[in-house]
Amino acid sequence: MSDLTKMKIAEARDAMRAGDVTSTQLTEACLSAIEGAGALNAFVHNTPEIALEQAKAADARIKAGDAPAMCGIPLGIKDLFCTKGVPSQAASKILEGFKPEYESTVTTQLFDAGAVMLGKLNMDEFAMGSSNETSCYGNVVNPWRRGNDDAQLTPGGSSGGSASAVAADLCLAATGTDTGGSIRQPAAFTGITGIKPTYGRCSRWGIVAFASSLDQAGPMTKDVRDAAIMLQAMCGHDPKDSTSADLAVPDFEAMLTGDIRGKTIGIPKEYHMEGMPDEIEALWAEGRKMLEDAGAKIVEISLPHTKYALPAYYVIAPAEASSNLARYDGVRYGHRAKLSQGDGITEMYEKTRAEGFGHEVQRRVMVGTYVLSAGFYDAYYNRARKVRTLIKKDFEDVFAQGVDAILTPATPSAAFGLGEMKDADPVQMYLNDVFTVTVNLAGLPGIAVPAGVDKQGLPLGLQLIGRPWEEGDLLNTAYALEQAAGFVAKPAKWW
Repeated sequence: MSDLTKMKIAEARDAMRAGDVTSTQLTEACLSAIEGAGALNAFVHNTPEIALEQAKAADARIKAGDAPAMCGIPLGIKDLFCTKGVPSQAASKILEGFKPEYESTVTTQLFDAGAVMLGKLNMDEFAMGSSNETSCYGNVVNPWRRGNDDAQLTPGGSSGGSASAVAADLCLAATGTDTGGSIRQPAAFTGITGIKPTYGRCSRWGIVAFASSLDQAGPMTKDVRDAAIMLQAMCGHDPKDSTSADLAVPDFEAMLTGDIRGKTIGIPKEYHMEGMPDEIEALWAEGRKMLEDAGAKIVEISLPHTKYALPAYYVIAPAEASSNLARYDGVRYGHRAKLSQGDGITEMYEKTRAEGFGHEVQRRVMVGTYVLSAGFYDAYYNRARKVRTLIKKDFEDVFAQGVDAILTPATPSAAFGLGEMKDADPVQMYLNDVFTVTVNLAGLPGIAVPAGVDKQGLPLGLQLIGRPWEEGDLLNTAYALEQAAGFVAKPAKWW
C-alpha cells in the first residue's frame, strides 16, 4: 500500500482508468504517509475527511468515464491558497483562526477537475523567505540528508512544505507560488520539478498576496510530464483577476515529444557568478552538452542588466508587500492583540502587527514603506521599476534573435543546513534567488529540473527560461533535459 504514494500523476491516472487502483486507496496511502512524517513538518492542516469525500467522488467519476487527467490525484495545497472552511494562514500568526468563506480560483479549478486535497502545506510566512525558517508553524525539514550526516537541511522557500511533501512521497504533487524563485529554488533543493508559468497564466484570485506584480502559482511535481498535466488544470482566464490572461490553454502534455532538434538554447554569460561552486558550473556545462546532444543549437547570450536584478527585486517586492500587508490591522479578521485600558486604534495596530508579523515580514514591510515614502519614491522605487523594464527588454532582445529557451543553474548551491544562515547578513539569504528573480521581474515562464547530485549526495537543479506564453515549448525542452539527465535519486527514508 505504501508504494502507492511513490506513483506519479501520469501513472496514477492510467492505473485508476485501468481499474488497478482507486483514488480512495491512493488517498488513504497518502494520509497514512503524512501521519508518519511529522518530523518533516510539511503538512500543517490535515483534511482527511475532505480528502476521502473528494476521492470517493473521483472514483465515481472515473467509473462513469467522465474524468479529466487530474481526477482522483491526491495533492498538498500551499497554505497561501484560500480554501473554503479550512485554515488559510499564509504561515502567519496574524491570520490565526482565518477560515475563508471562498475558494481560490486555482484550487477551484483543481477540485473541479477531480483532484483531492490532503491538507495545507507549510511555507515561509507570507511567502517571504528562501529557507522555510520564517513560518509560524516552525521549520520544514528537507527529506534529503548530506551523506551520513544527521544535520537537518532546508527544503528551500517559500514553497518548502510543498517541495518536502512531494520529495518524501507524502502526496503525488503540490501547489506552489513563485514571487522570486519560490517554486524553482525549493524544487532544486529537493530533487523535484517546479514550473513558474508566465505572469497572468494562472489566476492570483484567492491567493494571499505578497507582491502582486510578481506572484504566480504553479505546480510542484515528481517529473516534467506531471508538471504539464497539473499546470493545464491550474491555468485559464479568470474574470476575477484583472492580470489574468484571456488566452487558450494548450494541451501541454501532448506537446512533450522530447524532440528539440533545431531549437536554439541561450547560455547567459552574466550568470557565471563570482564564487559559484565548481559543482554548479560543472552541472551547467553538462546540461548544455545534454541539450546539444539532443540536437539543440547552443549560443552564448548577454543579459546585461542581470547584475541589477536582485537590488531591483528587493525594492519592488517589499514595496508591494508593505502595500498588500497594510490590510492586516486586527480590525476585520485574523489576530487582534489584547489592549490595555486607554489604548486607541494606533496602539491596536502597533500591538497587533508586532505580535502577528514575524521578523522577516516586519523587515520587508519596513523596507517597502521606506522606499515608497516621500523623498525616496523616485530614488528607489521608480528607479527599480525602470531597471525592471531594462531587464525585461534584455530577454525580449534575446528572444527576438531567435533564442527559444535559456539554460541557467537553478540555485547557487545545494540545500544548506537549517539555522546555518541565522547569523548571516539578510542579503546572503537573498542571494539564493540570484538566478531566479529575473524571471519574475520579466514575467517569463521558468522551470527547475533535477539534473544531478553534489559530492554529498544532495540534488542539484538546472533552470530553463522560456518565451512568454510558450510553456508547452519550455516543458518539452525540460522533458528532453530530464530524459538526458536521467535523475532518479530519492532521499533515503529517516523520518
